[in-house]
Amino acid sequence: MNDLKTEFPEVRRIEFENAFYADDGDWIESLLITASRDFDPEAAVTSLSRATLFHHEQVSPDTAEQPTYRLTIVAHEPYPFILGVILRQQAMPNRLKLHGDYFDGVVTVDVWEDFRALADRIQERFGRFELLSVNQVETTGEPLGSGQLGRVLVNELSQQQMDVLRTAHSMGYFETPRRASADDIAAELDIAQSTLSERLRRAEKQLFDLVFSEAEDGDVLAADSEES
Repeated sequence: MNDLKTEFPEVRRIEFENAFYADDGDWIESLLITASRDFDPEAAVTSLSRATLFHHEQVSPDTAEQPTYRLTIVAHEPYPFILGVILRQQAMPNRLKLHGDYFDGVVTVDVWEDFRALADRIQERFGRFELLSVNQVETTGEPLGSGQLGRVLVNELSQQQMDVLRTAHSMGYFETPRRASADDIAAELDIAQSTLSERLRRAEKQLFDLVFSEAEDGDVLAADSEES
């Protein structure tokens, strides 16, 4: 990952979607890469000596100021590798992103002593560790690769619906209080306010259908397992 960031300065952020340890230092990784401009993922990975590209696709619209790509690669990661350190300390990685020369992550541990051990190991292996926040939760949270709701949305929503949701979110339409009105969003997209409202309602309905249909399926499975 660091090699890719070093060789291509247009890469702004690399996020793990999923990762599996294969063998002898090789990891199968699904990465989301955000760049400052268009770049060729195939040429980028080919130039690296320790990575092989399996698949790539652009997941952001062509009009996006910072295009985002999904890459599936086999990478021979140097030891110590941050994800390997996290897993060896029996912590669950929930999010892991590479920004510049540092990782930003969220992990779940069973008890506080496990977290202290993980923090000490990261400090020992990488020379720097900064704790931003701690939350005590009842559930473990979602591990890397679970759900993949973003990928589902790209497949289920139309490009117009994705553009409306993305623009409304980035301009603060869903915040409290709102930082942008429906008129502001419509003007940004150069469409009528009535068109925006229709696309937004359809997109929100499909989003809720996806979320709540998955929840209902899970409830059914849970009920079946209890009865059996």
